[in-house]
Amino acid sequence: MKNEVLNVKGMSCGHCVNSIEGALKEIGAKGKVDLNSETVTVEFDENKLSIDKIKDAIEEQGYEV
Repeated sequence: MKNEVLNVKGMSCGHCVNSIEGALKEIGAKGKVDLNSETVTVEFDENKLSIDKIKDAIEEQGYEV
């Protein structure tokens, strides 16, 4: 498993946390949102997922990675 920390702009509330963590779960990754630092720590299997697919999943929720 690999961990990456992504800077994500536009997050401000619990709904943001749920939508991002839910989107990551759907593609097989685990995400932990930190609203204060505007980051998302993602844990994923790099043999199954690319960082680009993870970024796309977050951006599809309306956030800037």
